[in-house]
Amino acid sequence: MATNLSLDPKLLDQALKISGERTKKAAVTRALEEFIARRQQKHLLDLMGKLEWESGFDYKAERSRR
Repeated sequence: MATNLSLDPKLLDQALKISGERTKKAAVTRALEEFIARRQQKHLLDLMGKLEWESGFDYKAERSRR
């Protein structure tokens, strides 16, 4: 999908240098992927302390079932 964006050239240059990507498109794609991953991780952290764990659950036994 073609999209025209007006991006800050300084930010784009920084993204190219930091990411090591060769093209602007690759740098923007990587930045979006990392942004999405970080936001998804934040949602997991929001669950901290809200889940109830079964005290008798043996996670080591569950690993060996495979």
